[in-house]
Amino acid sequence: MPLRRRGPPSDLDVYQRGQIAKYQRDRVLARYSGGKRPSRRSTGDNLLVDQSYDSGYYGSLAIGTPSVSFDVFLDTGSSDLWVAGTSCGSVCNGLPTYNPSVSSSFKNTSQPFHVTYGQGEASGYVATETIEMAGFSVFNQGFGVVNDMSSGFLSTPTSGLLGLAWDSLASTQEMPLWQTLASSGAWDSPLFAVQLTRYTNDTQAQPLEPGGVLNMGYTNSSLYTGSIEYSNMTSEPAFWQVPLTSMTVQGVSIPIGTNVAAAIDTGTSNIGAPSDVIKAIYEQIPNSKAASGTWAGYYQFPCSTSVTITFSFGGSTWTMAPADFSYTTIGGQQCIGTFFETSQNNPSWILGDSFLKNVYTVFRYDPPAVGFAALSEIAIAQNGVNGAAVPSATIGSATAAVTGSAASTTLQFAPAWIGLSLLFSLLHTSLV
Repeated sequence: MPLRRRGPPSDLDVYQRGQIAKYQRDRVLARYSGGKRPSRRSTGDNLLVDQSYDSGYYGSLAIGTPSVSFDVFLDTGSSDLWVAGTSCGSVCNGLPTYNPSVSSSFKNTSQPFHVTYGQGEASGYVATETIEMAGFSVFNQGFGVVNDMSSGFLSTPTSGLLGLAWDSLASTQEMPLWQTLASSGAWDSPLFAVQLTRYTNDTQAQPLEPGGVLNMGYTNSSLYTGSIEYSNMTSEPAFWQVPLTSMTVQGVSIPIGTNVAAAIDTGTSNIGAPSDVIKAIYEQIPNSKAASGTWAGYYQFPCSTSVTITFSFGGSTWTMAPADFSYTTIGGQQCIGTFFETSQNNPSWILGDSFLKNVYTVFRYDPPAVGFAALSEIAIAQNGVNGAAVPSATIGSATAAVTGSAASTTLQFAPAWIGLSLLFSLLHTSLV
């Protein structure tokens, strides 16, 4: 009988294919290692949404018992998880809010907290709750319940922010959710990774579009090509700062100084750098000039000029697409560039989504490092897809449960019959 190689059915998405591949790998390793199965850890995916033409990217998580889902912005430049509570006033009108009175797992620590960002601030109190995300449950996870914030800080459907930097930055003084999971051994690998989509140059784009994915506990090899190139962090973990060794504009090397560290920040749309570097960048772009008014700190340039930027972190050179250099248009033929002047010294460089849309980015817990890899054709093909379904906040079934605290974590496992049934159904379809 002639043999045919069977693959996954064409209607499976890349994340379902990844789960099938993982199951097959684990099964083969168990078969050829005397029946020993890999240690019972896990991985997860959280589909992202691109809000307001690449202005920000959010995912979903669930809070409480019974669990209620919320959309939260992903921010590797801060460390606090917080959501708007029902006690938030008119500034939260229209936002989905967390109601602690209906959750049996809510505990108020009576500790106030206040956090300030570049675009606003939020304040409230610290509580502990059961938090679920990407198939993981964390019991007694500390987070902020916000009862006041700057006007316009959030817009529907988002309810808060998920800080993905290190615990030393946390205004709540609580260990970040990702760090609780990484330190507990809940993940197959102690890392998470991000792939972001691009819609800023799509004239048909809607305010909400598919935004990519957050991979937890593993790297999705279908989203990148080649190897992941890691750079160790430059200091004790706080921001995700790595050495930036060189950059070019239109093929011309730009002097950036020595011992430069850049913070890798999914919560920033653009790119911040010292004023002398910004000036040197725009000297390579004819007819550009410093912008004024509300755009002070930025530069404007002719929209007809295609600008190519490259960065190096001591190894490969990573190219930023010309579409990501232009932040927005003003006055018809003039564009605002993505670079802005920073006033602080640490970090003085902030590489946000304008750069991160061009690479697959890995944030490693141990040893602390940031890795970059070239995007695959599968990942690139997700940019600017019109009419694609936008992920919504959903509540899944937990495959692993962790008890979180600042001092220690305990790993437990819970059955996920719904997820397993789906997986086995997919396997049956692809392997028969």
